[in-house]
Amino acid sequence: MTNTTPESALERDPGMPTSTWRLRSDAWEYLRFVVKRLALGTDEARDIMADPEITRSLRALRTIEMYWAGFGQRYVQDVTDLIETGKYELALDRIGRVVHRLRGSSEHGEPREDITDDPELAEQLQMDADPRQRFEVLIVDETTEADRDATRAEALAHRSAADDFIYEYVIVPSADDAVAAILTNPNILACVIRPGFSQRTRQKLSRDLTATIELAKSQTSTHASAPSPKSPLSSVQRVVELADTLIEIRPELDLYLVAGAHIEDLAGALTRRFRRVFRRDDQIELHLSLVRRISHLYDTPFFSAIQDHARRPVGVFHALPVARGGSVLSSQWVKDLADFYGVNLLLAETSATSGGLDSLLAPVGPLKKAQDLAARAYGAKRSYFVTNGTSTANKIVHQGLVAPGDVVLVDRNCHKSHHHAMMLTGGRPAYLEAYPLDDFAFYGAVPISSVKQLLLDYRAAGRLEEVRMLTLTNCTFDGLVYDPVRVMSECLAIKPDLVFLWDEAWFAFGGFHPVTRRRTAMFAAKHLEDTLRTNAHREAYEAQQAVLWNEDGTPAADDIWLAERLVPAPDARIRVYATQSTHKTLTSLRQGSMIHVYDQDWERDAKDPFDEAYMTHTSTSPNYQILSTLDIGRRQVELEGYKLVQQQLDLATSLAQAIARHPLLRRTYRVLTAKELIPAGVGGVGGAARTGRPMPLRDGLSEMWKAWDNDEFVVEPSRVTVEISRTGVDGDTFKHDYLMDRYGIQVNKTSRNTVLFMTNIGTSRSDVAYLIEVLVKLAEKFEEKQAQGDPEVTLADPSEAAEYPALPDFTSFSPAFAPSPVTRPMLPDGALREAYYTGQRRGGVEFVQPEELIARLERGEQPVSANFVTPYPPGFPVLVPGQVFSKEIIDFMAALDTREIHGYDARRGYRVLS
Repeated sequence: MTNTTPESALERDPGMPTSTWRLRSDAWEYLRFVVKRLALGTDEARDIMADPEITRSLRALRTIEMYWAGFGQRYVQDVTDLIETGKYELALDRIGRVVHRLRGSSEHGEPREDITDDPELAEQLQMDADPRQRFEVLIVDETTEADRDATRAEALAHRSAADDFIYEYVIVPSADDAVAAILTNPNILACVIRPGFSQRTRQKLSRDLTATIELAKSQTSTHASAPSPKSPLSSVQRVVELADTLIEIRPELDLYLVAGAHIEDLAGALTRRFRRVFRRDDQIELHLSLVRRISHLYDTPFFSAIQDHARRPVGVFHALPVARGGSVLSSQWVKDLADFYGVNLLLAETSATSGGLDSLLAPVGPLKKAQDLAARAYGAKRSYFVTNGTSTANKIVHQGLVAPGDVVLVDRNCHKSHHHAMMLTGGRPAYLEAYPLDDFAFYGAVPISSVKQLLLDYRAAGRLEEVRMLTLTNCTFDGLVYDPVRVMSECLAIKPDLVFLWDEAWFAFGGFHPVTRRRTAMFAAKHLEDTLRTNAHREAYEAQQAVLWNEDGTPAADDIWLAERLVPAPDARIRVYATQSTHKTLTSLRQGSMIHVYDQDWERDAKDPFDEAYMTHTSTSPNYQILSTLDIGRRQVELEGYKLVQQQLDLATSLAQAIARHPLLRRTYRVLTAKELIPAGVGGVGGAARTGRPMPLRDGLSEMWKAWDNDEFVVEPSRVTVEISRTGVDGDTFKHDYLMDRYGIQVNKTSRNTVLFMTNIGTSRSDVAYLIEVLVKLAEKFEEKQAQGDPEVTLADPSEAAEYPALPDFTSFSPAFAPSPVTRPMLPDGALREAYYTGQRRGGVEFVQPEELIARLERGEQPVSANFVTPYPPGFPVLVPGQVFSKEIIDFMAALDTREIHGYDARRGYRVLS
C-alpha cells in the first residue's frame, strides 16, 4: 500500500484498554465504508487509497485482532493483501463478515470463493452458523501457526450438539499478551495456561496499554493472597506469577493449567489458583470443564423456578387473586393490564406459602442458592436480597448491628435512610462533615483526617467503647469514591473492633472492573483480611507502635496519629457490610437491592440480631419479579459485567471529551474534573491527596489505575458533572424546561449551577451522540439569545457568578439531647430517637416562619428542629430532629431551587420544638 506520509505520522496509538472495543469496531466499519467505495468504483481509487486512516486502521487491527477470537492477525493480513492487489469485492466480503459479527448478526450469505482451506475463516463460518451463546477462552502458550490451527481444529472436533454453549480460542505467546488480552477483550471468560509461554510481547502496543500491563503485574505481590509454591523450576514460578496477575485483574476468570510432567505435584501447589490441572492429552476433559463452568455461571436458580412455576397448571386457593391472571384475564375492565405487561407477569405471581419458590424470610431452596451465587459474584461471605430498595437495606444493617446508646460515626450528608435508621434503633449519631464545594452547591466527602480525629476525641474522653460503627457513602451521588482499604485500616488502628457500613447504592457495578473493584467494600475487606495475616504487616505494625505510644503507655499527641498512615493490629477484626442499589446501576427492577456481608464475627456477634432485623423490615409478601431480576442480573455481571462496565466508563469519557473539545460546547459548559471536585489539601493534616491527572481516564487506563491506587478520593468516571453558569439558567430549570420537556433527556440530579449526567451499563453510543447533539442545540440557543440581548438569559462568566449562601455545616444537638456535661462538650453525638419522638407529641411543636426563626436567633435563642428537613434529590437531611437552627441553614434553604423538600411546609414554615 503506497503512501507518502511518514510512518511515524501513521502510527495510531490503539488507545486505552477501555476503548479498544470501540476502536476495533470503528476500524472495521471504516474499512467497510472505504472498500465498498472501491468495489463500486464510485470514486477514484488513487484518491481513496491516499487516505492515511486506512493504513492506521489496518495497523491497529493487526495488533487488536490478536487478542480477540475469530479472525486474528492472519485474517487482517489477508484483507490487507486483497486491498493492495485490488481485489476489492473479495476484501469487502471478508470485512463484511467481521462487521456482521461485531453487530451481533450471523446473516451474511455464502462466501464469494472456496475458502474452506483457510482454517480461521472456516472456523468462523461454522461458528457464525451456530445459534448457541458463545464465549472466548484464552490460551497462553508460544506455539507455531500450525499448532494454533491444530488447537482450534481440536476444539471444533470436541464440540457436541449437547453442549449448551460454544467457545473460541484466543491464543497468545507471552505473559504480556495474556494481560493485554484480558484487559482489552471482555469476552474472555476462561484462561488455559501452558508453561511454554514467554514473558515479553513482540507486539507494538500503545504506551497506555504497556503502562497498564506493568501496573497490573506490579500489583500481584501487593494483593495476591495465596502463597507461591517453592519450586526450582523457573517455568512454574512464571506460571504462578501470571496466574496471580490474571486473578488480580479479572477474578471472575476460570484458570486452568495444562502441563506435561509432575501434574500431581503441581495440583497440590497450585490448587488455589487453578480450577483444574490437566495433562496435554486430556483435551476432552478440558472441553467439558470449560462448558460446564459457564453453565454454572449461567444458572439462575430462582429465575428458573419462576419460569417453571409459570408453566405449571395449578389451582389457586390462596389470597392472591391476581395469580395466574385469575382476576385480570376474566375481567371486563382490566384486561389491558395483561395486554401491557404480558401474561407471564401474572402466571409468575404466587405466594411463598404455596410452595416451590422458596421464602425470602427463610430460604432453603432456589432463593438460598441465588443469594449464595450473588455472594460469589460480589466477593462477599454472604449476600441478601432486598425488595424495598437500599433505604430498607440500610435500616436492616443498622438495626442488626446497633443498639440504643451505641455511637455511630456517620457522614451528615449520607442518605436519609441512615438518619431514619438511627432514629429507629436508638443509636447516637456523631456527624462527620464532608468538605463543601460551595461554588457548585454540593458536598464532597469526609477526609480520613476528620474520621481519625473524631475517634481520637472519643478515646480521649474515655468513650471509645461506645463507638460501634462508621457509616460512609462509598461513591457519593456526585461520584466521589473513598479508599475503603485506607479508611478501614486507619480506623481499625484506633478501634480494632469497629464495624463498617459502606453505602454503595450508586456503586454496585464497581466490583466488575479491575480498577473500580479496588475501591469496593468487599474487595477491601478481603484485602485487609489477607494483609493482616502476613509477616510484613506484623513487622510494620510493631515498628509503628514505637511512634504512636509513649514509654509510659500513653498515646502520643494527636498530631502524630493524624500524620501517620496508621497500621491496624494483626488481630483487628474485619467487619464490613455494603448495601447496594442493584437497580440503580445494574440490571434489576426498581427497588431491587442487596446487602453484602464480610464479617469475621458473624456467627458470634451478628447473625441472630441481623436475621431479626431482616425479618422486621422484609415483607412477608416480597415481589418475586424483583427477586428474579436480582438473580438474572447476577448472571449478567458474572458473564459480561466487565464488558458492560468498561463500555460505560468509556462512553462517559467520550461525553466529557466532546464537551471539552467542541468549540461551542466548551464556551457554554464546563466539565468538572478532580481538580474542582477534590481540592488539594481539603483534609488538612493527613487529608486528601490528588496525585493523578484531573480526569485520569481521558489519558488512558494506566492514569486512572494510578489515581485509584494512590489518591484519598477519586472521581468515578461514569458521572459527568457539567457546570452550566454560562447558560444563564439554574440547574433545575435546565433539567426540566430544556433537557426533559424539550428533548426527553432524563437526568437525576442538579445543583444551582450544575447538571449531573451518568452513563450506565445500558447506555449506548447513540445515546451519547444524541445528548451531545442536544447540548449543541441548546448552546446555540443560549448564544443566540445573548446576541439578541435577551435580558432574561445572559451567558455569564462562572467566575463572576452571583453570591449564594455557603453550604451549612451541622450545628449541634440541643443540650436536651446532647451528651451529659460530664463528657467533653466537643463530642457531637445526640439522642436522635428521643428528639424525634419529642417532636411527634401533640402540643410540643410549633410552626415558625424563616423570618421569625432569624429573629429568635438574633435574640440569642436556640430554636430546635422537630423533624427531618430533606431536599430531594440528593436526599440527605439539612436538619434532623433535635438539631439547633442557624442563620446559615435558613439562608441556604431560602436559596434552594429544589422543587421537592421533605419535612418543610412553605405555607406554615418549619416545625420547631416548643
